Amino acid sequence: MTTIAPAVASRSGVTSTPLLAVDGLTVRFGLRDATVHAVTDLDLTVRAGELLAIVGESGCGKSVLAHALLGLLPGNATVTGRALLHQPAGPPLDLLDCGERRLARKVRGSQVGLIPQSPATALNPVRTGRRLIEETLRAHGHTRTDVGVAAERVAADVGLDPADLDRYPFELSGGMAQRLVTALALAPDPPLLLADEPTTGLDRPLVDHTLDLLRQRCDAGGAVVLITHDLAAARRVADTVAVMYASRVVEHGDAERFFAAPVHPYGAALLDALPDRAFRAVPGYPPMLTALPSGCAFAPRCTRATDACSASPGPTAYETGTVRCHHPLLPEGAR
Repeated sequence: MTTIAPAVASRSGVTSTPLLAVDGLTVRFGLRDATVHAVTDLDLTVRAGELLAIVGESGCGKSVLAHALLGLLPGNATVTGRALLHQPAGPPLDLLDCGERRLARKVRGSQVGLIPQSPATALNPVRTGRRLIEETLRAHGHTRTDVGVAAERVAADVGLDPADLDRYPFELSGGMAQRLVTALALAPDPPLLLADEPTTGLDRPLVDHTLDLLRQRCDAGGAVVLITHDLAAARRVADTVAVMYASRVVEHGDAERFFAAPVHPYGAALLDALPDRAFRAVPGYPPMLTALPSGCAFAPRCTRATDACSASPGPTAYETGTVRCHHPLLPEGAR
């Protein structure tokens, strides 16, 4: 399938240069008696200077997407599609087909960083924060003479005191551990950063501080994929928004447009659940990823569903994005 990338116009730093182009990414997990349809036919383009927020309910496939791009899925995963990472020199690199050796040596950390969703399982319990950051910096080119200063600078950027660096992970609060894994991801200064719920466990000032750090990376020419349940966070910093539901991206477009007038009924329902809007829960429950319907997965929860929704909708382009819906919230002439 050809990727249809939305126009990006909400932030002046976004360029037309594609940094990552994901085409038809599909991830399946084979279980003993079932198959988990974790990600289905996903197309995304992320440009230099862009902050893309991926939003949706738990279990829709957001984190699986990030792990698939870095080859961090378990052995029962089957991954198909392409994910082309454009490099400063040389041809694009397909992250899904370059092999573990190259991912480990040339991609993870240096070209694509990851802020993991669960710091407790990501941090080495027998290394202090200082040693973890210093080892990361040395692995990516810093010398022994400057690594100490650089480690404290990176820690300060995420709001960690120097004394915090001399603690082991089990001595850190959840919020401090979250800031430490953020520092580890930022230390090598990768062009692309995958941030999976990076504000978990942080109080509001630190949430805003972390979001501002991510925004600054984009304004300096990098790119960030922000995976989040926090729609307020996405609204604060995102250029573009991708809405995932039941393993698929159902809406992908300009962030300002999305928060003003979402196009997919599910996106509208998510925004209506916010306290400053209708404060109305999305009715019903998402389908099991082991038993997805053949048509539109959102149809059982959608007030606009008709018989047409028994067939799976393809992508439809509109002025600032794409949507997968038979009955999008668009004027008839805009379809």
